[in-house]
Amino acid sequence: MEPTLSLPPIRLTALSLLTALAMALPAAADQPAATPAAVAGPMLSAPTEFSFDLLAARAAALARQPHVPAPVAQPEVLEKIDYDAHWRIRFRPEATVMLGDTPAQFFHLGTYFRQPVKVFVVEGASAREVVYSPSYFDMPTDSPARALGANAGFAGFRLMRPDMKSDWISFLGAAYFRSDGALRQFGLSARGAALNTGLSIPEEFPRFTEFYLETAPDGRTIVNALLDGPSMTGAYRMVMRDETGKGQVMDISSRLFFRAPVERLGIAPLTSMFWYSESNRFQSSDWRPEVHDTDGLMIHTGAGEHIWRPLNNPDRVVTSSYFDRDIKGFGLVQRDRDFNNYLDDGVFYDKRPAVWIEPTSAWGPGAVQLVEIPTEDEIFDNIVTFWNPEKRPQAGEEMRFDYRLHWSDVPPVDLELARTVATRVGNGGVPGQPRPKDVIKVVVDFEGKPLEGLATQDGVKPEVSAPAGVEVVNPFAVRVVGTDQWRLTFDLKAPAGTDTVDLRAYLALNGAPLTETWLGQFHLGQINRLR
Repeated sequence: MEPTLSLPPIRLTALSLLTALAMALPAAADQPAATPAAVAGPMLSAPTEFSFDLLAARAAALARQPHVPAPVAQPEVLEKIDYDAHWRIRFRPEATVMLGDTPAQFFHLGTYFRQPVKVFVVEGASAREVVYSPSYFDMPTDSPARALGANAGFAGFRLMRPDMKSDWISFLGAAYFRSDGALRQFGLSARGAALNTGLSIPEEFPRFTEFYLETAPDGRTIVNALLDGPSMTGAYRMVMRDETGKGQVMDISSRLFFRAPVERLGIAPLTSMFWYSESNRFQSSDWRPEVHDTDGLMIHTGAGEHIWRPLNNPDRVVTSSYFDRDIKGFGLVQRDRDFNNYLDDGVFYDKRPAVWIEPTSAWGPGAVQLVEIPTEDEIFDNIVTFWNPEKRPQAGEEMRFDYRLHWSDVPPVDLELARTVATRVGNGGVPGQPRPKDVIKVVVDFEGKPLEGLATQDGVKPEVSAPAGVEVVNPFAVRVVGTDQWRLTFDLKAPAGTDTVDLRAYLALNGAPLTETWLGQFHLGQINRLR
C-alpha cells in the first residue's frame, strides 16, 4: 500500500480554534454550583411520528431542494458570548433529560456555536422536541446570553455518566462529536462527513441540524441525526454504549444523499492534533518532551497487512493516500502511554483515546487519506484522516456506509506481529567522524511477542524499500540491550533537491514478517532546514 501525495496550496479552514475551544469546554457539573432557580424539568412538544426510515426519507427529500442555511439570530449578541462568557453558562442538573439510565444535557449558543440544533426524545414510534428555555441554564447576571430571549435554541448536547459529574460523549459544532475513551480523557474528534478536505477549493462543513435520542431495548443509547449542507444531506443512526474501563463503541449506519458532485468525500473522518514527538523533537522549543493527541495512523488492509504510519508536522499541507479495497479497519492511535514522555499533568496526553474504524458493510475500492497541516501550537487540530471512496458522488446519488467506532486505549485488532513503538531521526554518519550534511539517520524501535527471546545471531533481517534514486545506507537490526525491543537503524540519502521520501520497512525471520509494516514519510528539506 504505497501512498500518493498531493500538496494543496492552502491551509484547511476546518481545523480551527473553533474545534479546539469545543474540545476544551468543561463539564457543567464540574463547576461550582450557582444558586438555582426553580425548573420544572424539560419541556417537550406534542409527539410526531418518527422512525429512522422516515428520517432518511426527509434527508432524501431535502437533497432534491436547494440548500437553505440555518439562520443565525441576533449575531450581535452571540458575538459577545466569547469563550469566557460561554464557559460561565452552566446547565442545571434538574433540567436533565433521562434516556433510560443515561442523562442528557445541553450546550448553550455562543460566538463559536451560533446555529441552533433541534433535539427530540423518541419513545416508540413518536418523537417530542425538547423545547429550549433559558431557565435550563445558570447565567451570571451580566451574561450577554440573557439578551437572546426565550427561543434561542441549543448548540448541542452531551450524554452524562449516571453521577452526572462527567460526560462521555458530546455533539457540538457542525457535524463533530467526541468521546473520552477508556481512560476518560477527551482528545481527538470524529464527524459525520468531510467534504473537499485538503483541496485548493473551499472545504465544506455540513451540519447535524436535528437529533433524535432514544433508548435501545438492551439499554444502549441511540442518536439519530439529520445532516444538511450545500452539497449533501444525510441520515445517521448511532447506537452507542459506554463501558467503564473499556471506552465506547458506536455502531453507525449512514445514508448519504447528494445535491451536487463532491470532489473528495471523507467517510468516518477523524480530526486530531500532532505537534511533535520523539520523531521531530527538533521542531519545538517547548519544555515538554512530546505534545500530541495522536502519534500515528494505523491501517489493517483488505489483504490483511498491518500498517503503522507515524504522524508528521510538515511545513506545508500534505495529503497522503493509501489505496485499498474493502479495508478491514483504520484509525488514529495514541500508542505512547508513558506519562514521562509528556510530563503534562494538566491535559494528560498519555490518556488521550485511540479511535478505530471498523467497516461493517463492504466499502469497496478507495483510499485512506491522511491530511497533515503545519502547526506551531497545540491548540490547533492539524490532522485529519478518512476513507475516500473511489467513486466520486454525483448529484442525485445515494451512498450508504456502515461502520463501528471504537474509542479505547488500544484498538481492538488481533495484531500478532510486533508493533512500532518509536521513530527517531538524527544526523547521519558515524560518531567521531565528519557528519555528511546530505544524510539523516533513521531509528525505528519494535516490540511484541514475535521478537521475544530472539538474539542478533538468530538472523533477524531488516526489509527496507525506498523510491528509485533514494539510498538506504547500511540497514541493520539489533536487540536493544536489556529489553525485548528490537531496533532498526539506517542512514537515508537522497539526491539534492529531494523534498519528500516515503519508505516501507519491517523486520523478518526466514522471509516471514515479525513486525507490522512501518511507513515512514520524511520531508528532507524541512528536516535539513531545522537541524
